[in-house]
Amino acid sequence: MRISTIQAFNIGVQGMQDNYSKVSRTQEQVSSGKRILSPADDPVASVRLLQLDQQASKLAQYEANLTAATNSLSQEEATINAVNNNLQRVREIALEGGNGSRTMADREALAQELVELEDELVALFNSRNARGEYLFGGFQSQTPPFVKEPDGTYTYQGDEGQRSVQISGSKQVAINDNGKKLFVDVPNVNRVVTSADPGNTGGARISLGVVEDKGAYDNGFYPNDSVTIRIGADGESYEILDQGGASLAPPVTGVIESNEDQSYQIRFGGVVVTLDGELAENDSFQIARGAVDGGADVQERRSILQTVAALRNTLETTGDSPEDKLLRRDQLGVAVENLDNAMNQVLSVQTSIGARMNVIDSTLDENGEIKLINQEMTAQLAELDYAEALSRLSFETVVLQAAQQSFVKISGLSLFNLI
Repeated sequence: MRISTIQAFNIGVQGMQDNYSKVSRTQEQVSSGKRILSPADDPVASVRLLQLDQQASKLAQYEANLTAATNSLSQEEATINAVNNNLQRVREIALEGGNGSRTMADREALAQELVELEDELVALFNSRNARGEYLFGGFQSQTPPFVKEPDGTYTYQGDEGQRSVQISGSKQVAINDNGKKLFVDVPNVNRVVTSADPGNTGGARISLGVVEDKGAYDNGFYPNDSVTIRIGADGESYEILDQGGASLAPPVTGVIESNEDQSYQIRFGGVVVTLDGELAENDSFQIARGAVDGGADVQERRSILQTVAALRNTLETTGDSPEDKLLRRDQLGVAVENLDNAMNQVLSVQTSIGARMNVIDSTLDENGEIKLINQEMTAQLAELDYAEALSRLSFETVVLQAAQQSFVKISGLSLFNLI
């Protein structure tokens, strides 16, 4: 085999270049701390590192969403606590207003306090989170959900939506609750209309009706939309009749138990009414779901602000006559029951917020564990083993030096050295 001089030189130079390239690559790995300098170094690991990088970006976004959700729900919880405290004070005012020792001036002072509490409630209902979004407007987060009308009432301008954010690959969490569900759609206990028959001879009045058992009321309180209470002989018993005047099947009868102030409570189908005054045989009183004799329809639901306004109006307008006292008793009783319904509704949402906060905490821990695992996998795939790399660098350096020295010696071989 013949090897020309130029061929020998080319082989030597190529060998030195290859060895120098290996040394340079290893040195670059040591300098950067990275095992993979280009996808060609390890195509499979490069693809996996790209996937891990994408997942890290998602986890960073989830972390930002978790922070935003925590802030929004924490502020909503604090706002709801303030709402509940205000409602508790309104309830106390309703009870104080029913105190027989209170004068008209006292009731007016209580009504004035209700004005301030109503304004504070509206401000709470129109609260915003740290990003300037209205908490209780549903999807309508840029406009105030509760707006005051020219007649002094308030209307809800939001919707029934609930905004959510993604907090993991498979989880979303709601970051708000709409004001319609929280503060508007509160069950109204006075969902029936009551009236006394004009032909009664006893002169007794019937109170406002109060739904005290929602389940019994919803499950067929009035098969025919209305019933009649007919007083029996000597005013000592009563019978419930359907809207056609016939006895119910099976018959519903009872004995009237009176007290010192001639008030009698009668319960039927989840509704309680009070008859005040002297009863006579065949006196009758009607209880109906809707309007009676062309009157206004009853409200199935009454907002918190409507309840507060009605309570304030009662304290301002009712006097000290016997009829006013009875009317105030009925209306304050309805207000207290409606306030209890409102507080229960608010507390149920508060419980929901607590559950969502627990989901956020657990998801934060899960995402943290996933992030740690991804970091460990990334380190295994991408980070350099310095001990192995430095050992390899030393070996490659020795090989390069040997190649250089051998080239010098081989290049020095020539027939001219023998002449």
